[in-house]
Amino acid sequence: MDYFEIEGKNQLFGDITVSGAKNAVLPLMAASILNDKPLTISNVPKLSDSITMGNLIEEMGGKVSFDHSNITINPKNLNTPYAPYKLVKTMRASFYVLGPLIAKFGEAKVSLPGGCAWGPRPVDFHIDGLKKLGVEITLEAGYVIAKTKKMIGNKIVFPKISVGATGNVLMAAVLAEGQTEIHNAAAEPEIQQLCLLLNEMGAKISGIGTNILTIQGVKTLGGVESIDVIPDRIEAGTFLIAVAATGGKVKLNNVEPKHMESVISLLRKSNIDILEEKDSIIITSNGLDIKACDMETHEYPGFPTDLQAQWMLLMSLASGNSTIKENIYFDRFTHILELNRLGCDVHLEGGSATIKGNRSLFGAHVMSTDIRASAALIIAALCAEGSTNISRVYHIDRGYDKIEQKLAKVGAKIARKK
Repeated sequence: MDYFEIEGKNQLFGDITVSGAKNAVLPLMAASILNDKPLTISNVPKLSDSITMGNLIEEMGGKVSFDHSNITINPKNLNTPYAPYKLVKTMRASFYVLGPLIAKFGEAKVSLPGGCAWGPRPVDFHIDGLKKLGVEITLEAGYVIAKTKKMIGNKIVFPKISVGATGNVLMAAVLAEGQTEIHNAAAEPEIQQLCLLLNEMGAKISGIGTNILTIQGVKTLGGVESIDVIPDRIEAGTFLIAVAATGGKVKLNNVEPKHMESVISLLRKSNIDILEEKDSIIITSNGLDIKACDMETHEYPGFPTDLQAQWMLLMSLASGNSTIKENIYFDRFTHILELNRLGCDVHLEGGSATIKGNRSLFGAHVMSTDIRASAALIIAALCAEGSTNISRVYHIDRGYDKIEQKLAKVGAKIARKK
């Protein structure tokens, strides 16, 4: 099984090109089910999750081809609205196919999702929202069995903002009769891009980028041939935090600074120099004068939960103590034990973590527990004295495209080994 071997104490200098957003690619792939011709998705990161979603679409009869950073999906022969456990168990985002399958076929059988081990996610929001549209849903042997003769638009109010539930209900509602309002809708850039793709197909969605989406149902969708995936704001944020922690000067290319305002703002508050350009960000840090800042995760445009673990590591190096409150997934803290093995001093109480700053880190053997925890461990290893081995790196391959190669290009001593 692959692992990373990292030698610490090297500052980072140079340019990094950020990949397309994983969290945008997967719902776009699911939306291709509703298209009536082949859809080419460009700027796609080479991730195991993208391959898994492609395999799922092919399992249902579609044709999927990968060419460098492009994925072409032909839904012409996609005629089996069934998403089996063997594929859905490996990636929660595969549950995104439920909405478009119901919209296209009036029925679907989709396994309850698997994926990252930490924390429950509100699948019931997806189900309750679809029921509001007139979909009959039962749970049988770990599968969601959904059927409808006709979906009717309705007002749907999520108890809490959910990116996945917003995307799923949205992809069903575009073909429902009448008007649907989704309140407490996710406003994430990835959901915005999904809305824009659906509108290009002929949907009528307004309120994009707000927490209230209004969908006027249409009878048919299709006609879109290509779309470019937005830059990955989580990957970009990970690299920003890495440079802030290690020290150095790096220019990130292919980024959208306006998608990262909460992260950039907090880095500046932590005494990190950030220069924003049209589609790039230049970060400069000495890795020493980092100021401790408390942080809470929130739905977009707040600080993203997917950067919480990385921020925790940075605060371990800051002058002074700080706290992190996790408001999205209450038990997304499995990385604490592994970070502490490297010399961090983090204590958890309820949904908040207290981080002691001014820590000196030392290499050790650690293991990844999820995608973003893996990134935090890599950054910690880059800052640690000596050598660190990180096992179970298949987690990071689900969310980052060749992260070790990108870091090595700017001076990190990191190698993938078997």
